[in-house]
Amino acid sequence: MATKRDYYEVLGVPKNASADDIKKAYRKLAKECHPDLHPNDKQAEERFKELNEANEVLSDPEKRARYDQFGMDGPNMGGFGGGAGGMGGFDFGGFGGMGDIFDQLFGGGMGGSARRSNAPQQGNDLRYDLRITFEEAAFGCEKSFEFIRNEACDTCHGTGAKPGTQPKQCPVCKGTGQVRMQGGFMVTVRTCSTCGGTGKVIADKCAACGGTGRLRRKRTASVKVPAGIDNGQTIVMNGQGEPGRNGGPNGDLFINITVKPHKLFRRDGINLHLDMPISFTQAALGADIEVPTLGGGKTTFHIPEGTQSDAEFRIKGQGVQQLRSTYRGDMILHIRVEIPRRLNDKQKDLLRQFEDASTGKEYENRRGFLNKVKDFFNGQ
Repeated sequence: MATKRDYYEVLGVPKNASADDIKKAYRKLAKECHPDLHPNDKQAEERFKELNEANEVLSDPEKRARYDQFGMDGPNMGGFGGGAGGMGGFDFGGFGGMGDIFDQLFGGGMGGSARRSNAPQQGNDLRYDLRITFEEAAFGCEKSFEFIRNEACDTCHGTGAKPGTQPKQCPVCKGTGQVRMQGGFMVTVRTCSTCGGTGKVIADKCAACGGTGRLRRKRTASVKVPAGIDNGQTIVMNGQGEPGRNGGPNGDLFINITVKPHKLFRRDGINLHLDMPISFTQAALGADIEVPTLGGGKTTFHIPEGTQSDAEFRIKGQGVQQLRSTYRGDMILHIRVEIPRRLNDKQKDLLRQFEDASTGKEYENRRGFLNKVKDFFNGQ
């Protein structure tokens, strides 16, 4: 069985970190490996579960105190301290009574969910797929786009109740949002089915939202796309997700970037690749050629004499700007020597004269190949 990592190490915070530091660290790391952003990625899913487990313990003062004192056995066993002062080795410190002890031991996620259901809750995060051009990704841009999100109903101001009325306390759970049932020493806690865990019931529902307190709205946002962003990367717009409930903060808007392919260039990190066709005469004699650049301009590059097809040359500083930096990558030219398909009689005659004047030394690869063939047939 794999040993669990220390919770402080999981969140990357020191053991004396404040509650606010823990919250910030968890939110940052959870966004980076959220399953919605990494579909079918088992490692991201396991990492997300690990972060949730660590946050659940360290964000709860009682669980954190027990973890600091007992390590993994503290929160996992729901308060098994093994010390004196409690029934059968239980440590009762920090609990309100037997009911709370059994909540911790046997209530599990249901109890925690019910207790938090009418507390402030952060709004849902949203995702938007933004498609940009190759140049926009390389040089940066500002894009406006429309998206849909659920917002508080303007008619009832998010209460879900008909104007002039207010939600009332749930008569079943008395406003707690949870129902507790005890059988012997066992206490179970579940979400109240009457109010859905909100602790409130609505007698006269708002006609505009049907009592949900939310309506779908179309919104326009503008995002600054940084120079050097690449296909598949994500921009986070904090607070642009759906509004929270019960006074909780807004969620975030995750913008997934899709970059359109370019007609000429291919990108590899911050470097650009370009297939550059040249004539066999340019390859043989050498030449100064004009090379297109990503910005729409041109630069002159010297092809040396005797350049072979598939040769590669690097032009410094003509690549893509590195994200959040001023450094630029390079352009890599892939030479493609083009052999003419249709020659007139004069061209053919000149080539035959060239071939007749050749000594064979001009073709190093051909000469080497013929020597290998000769050695093969001679049994060497």
